[in-house]
Amino acid sequence: MSRVTLALVGAGLRGLSYARRAHDTGEGRVVAVAEPDPGRRAAAAREFAVPADRVYTDWTELAAAGPLADAAIVATQDRQHSGPTVALADQGYHILLEKPMATEEAEAEVITAAAERNKIMLAVCHVLRYTPYTRALKGMLDDGTIGRLVSVQHLEPVGWWHQAHSFVRGNWRNSGTSAPMLLTKSCHDIDWLLHLFGRAPRRVGSFGSLSHFRAEDAPKDAAERCLDCPLESTCPYSAKRLYLDCLADADSRFWPLSAVTDDHTEAGVLAALRTGPYGRCVYACDNDVVDHQVVSMEFDDGATCSFTMSAFTPMEHRRTRLMGTRGFLDGDGRTIRRVDFLTGADETVEVGAEAGASAADGHGGGDEALMDAFLAAVATGDAELLRSDAATSLAGHRVVWAAERARVSGTVVDVAP
Repeated sequence: MSRVTLALVGAGLRGLSYARRAHDTGEGRVVAVAEPDPGRRAAAAREFAVPADRVYTDWTELAAAGPLADAAIVATQDRQHSGPTVALADQGYHILLEKPMATEEAEAEVITAAAERNKIMLAVCHVLRYTPYTRALKGMLDDGTIGRLVSVQHLEPVGWWHQAHSFVRGNWRNSGTSAPMLLTKSCHDIDWLLHLFGRAPRRVGSFGSLSHFRAEDAPKDAAERCLDCPLESTCPYSAKRLYLDCLADADSRFWPLSAVTDDHTEAGVLAALRTGPYGRCVYACDNDVVDHQVVSMEFDDGATCSFTMSAFTPMEHRRTRLMGTRGFLDGDGRTIRRVDFLTGADETVEVGAEAGASAADGHGGGDEALMDAFLAAVATGDAELLRSDAATSLAGHRVVWAAERARVSGTVVDVAP
């Protein structure tokens, strides 16, 4: 395989993760960078030795330069996905697109149409499809181990501190400036569940709300910033404790700390918490996304699936129970318990997932495996190496939008075929 050339559009934490994997394996080479933040732009250009005439302040400048690479990593903020993706697809770039595909259904449809008319490969970063755990679990389902799949229970344990970091203080806190949490966080999970079932549901219902991270739940005497708060040492959501503790761990310095500040010293962290968004009290932010949500799905053969997303957990691997006509599977991201109804056999299968569940850990190996598959697909022209395409991602996102309509309206919503 020839080495794949890449344009990096968005040099934040997610874009850098994929670009570094390509660089470290030697299968990809970043030859252009577009990033509006001057510090991140300069750092990425240095890291990947990108010449100055291929470094751009905006994706529009990169697109205006004409085709410069085989493929592009589009990792801009969620609401800025459709512009660069469509423009670069029209120039023949293959696209690795960070999830969610788009924040509006019409934009996702435009992206899908661009991929199809240009006959390019477009892979949305549904990294859960690519983990060793998923391959093992999907293999058991496809070989008929538990018969026909009848019911699924799936839990996404977001984690109390992750909720506070990303969805209360962070970029994905407000549906008006980002999108509903079911889309920004859990389109991973809806896509993954559809991957297991092999199809989309026919109707969905949903319940959920912002139940805790709001002004009325603030303790008496709480201050607007953790550094000023007399209750900081007894608060589970203390920004001071969370981010200062990150200094002792290299993975945590990359994420979540790099979202807060590039100055990884105690003084640098405290300065960022004094003035920046990550130092705010979790009960005094402009967040409105839910902190827990349930989605119920019904499929064309009567099979059902319940999905629960909750902030009020440790941050760890997803947990899933799959109930079939001949057996039962219970997985936790590392192991799969398999029960056979005919023989009564009860065994636990180790799937070899060493990595943790967080972005700092590469999502259980999914980040690396996705990037490897994308590079191989581009190098060989073999789209079968990818586990989803634009149309598949659009179908999964449509289920998310249907579920969010169901939650807001208090109704059961039919999913269009």
